[in-house]
Amino acid sequence: MSTPVLQVTDLSVSIGRREIVHGLSFAVEPGGTLGIVGESGSGKSLSVLAATGLLDAPGARVTGSSLLRVGAGAGAGAGAGAGAGGSVGLRTSGRGDAKGPDSGIQLVGASPKALRRVHGDAIGFVFQDPSTSLHPLLTLERQITETLETHRKLSRRQARVRALELLEAVGLPDPERRLDSYPHQLSGGQRQRVMIAIALACDPVLLVADEPTTALDVTTQAQIISLVQQLQHDSGTAVVWISHDLGVVGQVADDVLVLRDGEAVEHRPVLDLLDSPQHPYTQKLLEARPRLGKVAPPAPEGEVLLSVRDLDVKFPVQTPVGKTVVHAVDGVSFDVQRGRTLGIVGESGSGKSTIANALTGLVAPESGKATLGGADLLRADRSLRRRLAMVFQDPFSSLDPRMRVGDSIDEPLRVHGLPSSGTRAERIAELLDLVDLPADFATRYPHELSGGQRQRISIARALALEPDVIILDEATASLDVSIQARVLELLRRLQVELGLTYVFIAHDLAIVQEMSHDVLVMQHGKAVEQASAGRLFADPAEEYTRALLAAVPPERPVR
Repeated sequence: MSTPVLQVTDLSVSIGRREIVHGLSFAVEPGGTLGIVGESGSGKSLSVLAATGLLDAPGARVTGSSLLRVGAGAGAGAGAGAGAGGSVGLRTSGRGDAKGPDSGIQLVGASPKALRRVHGDAIGFVFQDPSTSLHPLLTLERQITETLETHRKLSRRQARVRALELLEAVGLPDPERRLDSYPHQLSGGQRQRVMIAIALACDPVLLVADEPTTALDVTTQAQIISLVQQLQHDSGTAVVWISHDLGVVGQVADDVLVLRDGEAVEHRPVLDLLDSPQHPYTQKLLEARPRLGKVAPPAPEGEVLLSVRDLDVKFPVQTPVGKTVVHAVDGVSFDVQRGRTLGIVGESGSGKSTIANALTGLVAPESGKATLGGADLLRADRSLRRRLAMVFQDPFSSLDPRMRVGDSIDEPLRVHGLPSSGTRAERIAELLDLVDLPADFATRYPHELSGGQRQRISIARALALEPDVIILDEATASLDVSIQARVLELLRRLQVELGLTYVFIAHDLAIVQEMSHDVLVMQHGKAVEQASAGRLFADPAEEYTRALLAAVPPERPVR
């Protein structure tokens, strides 16, 4: 057994009088990957933030030990300007006493100055949402070179050369031109690659990846996983991979730590855990994960309710070399039959959400036609618009944080003068009951609800106007797998009970198969394949569709 890069012992975290994390212990070996899984609120991110000295919450108190050994990683300090053991001055023990190269630095209770020398140098971080981690006003070059100039004392020219090497290493297309780009000019997957480049700039001995692929499509997710594994193989970096998805963790981890309510309920090698989970909570997480093979309940074919023909959407975009036009949706046509679900899949930037925005009037199409029940949807009045509703990916962003839940549901009722009989308060209680929430939730604010509860409120609001069609735009992508399973079951029940028609937009093909009767595959704004779900998943006609299916993590990883 090699000396662990990170050794955490009896870690506890309290905020105010409440203990959130209870006596957690784990270790990460050089070149190894520890997967930490659990639902939202289980303490995954909080534990790792506390263990790495990044927790900065009012009233927070961290006890226990978290020892980082800078000289333990095989590739530590291999980057530009680094010595054989990493940065000088990081090897301390206790609360700052200088020790030998293997004694490490005690991160719990370390001074802010000591932590600043570790973060970005010995420890690299990749978080879930790169758009909030990257500075919107700085070029990619400046954001990568900053850490190199700070920790490695490189000149601006040396740092630029290293930044270009890093962007090439993470597979960013046209890296030299991208150095002068800003984050908003990149796709989600490209921004995440930049975050990985920044995290690896100083050849850290430890990489912390906190839900790094949750919001990415399956092909980009597979590329990011492969990238981290290759870089890990080349440099010997230890990785802590945090996720709520056991399918992803199964692809990357050597050992898995399962957390529930701040406690470790299971800690075992990944294949042992997947083959024979011991704790009921682990078994529940495994059962809830989406996987290919689950099919949507049958629905009879009927009349075409929503029809789209030759939809075309273009956006003018300002680039460093001048204005250009992005052809976001290029002549797309499809039909959705009443009472059925059309799944729309594709990578980021394929045009899925743009179709939804055009149908709901959020963007104006260049040309094309869309009808709902025979009426022109693109030139619709208020009475037609209410027949089509939308549920967005992030319920916290789509709900007004200053409005109570009841007021959010009441707003569309008030605007459209509904209901025709009874009171609005009665209708709000009825809608909450439809999504399996008690009536007293009407008095709560969004921040008082869990992610799954907030999404149920968004669904209730979408149902308020009794629509014929509901567009679900990545409506379960940000939810834990167990909560996601419950929301999907709710959507299936509502479809049967209310005769709803869905347009289900998602990047997870396993969920699309579970929910959809028909599937439309998008690539670069064009429809590349359209068929019934049964035929498409059994025998995809296009190479792109086969590539999407091949990128879905297998139920049991191959080691």
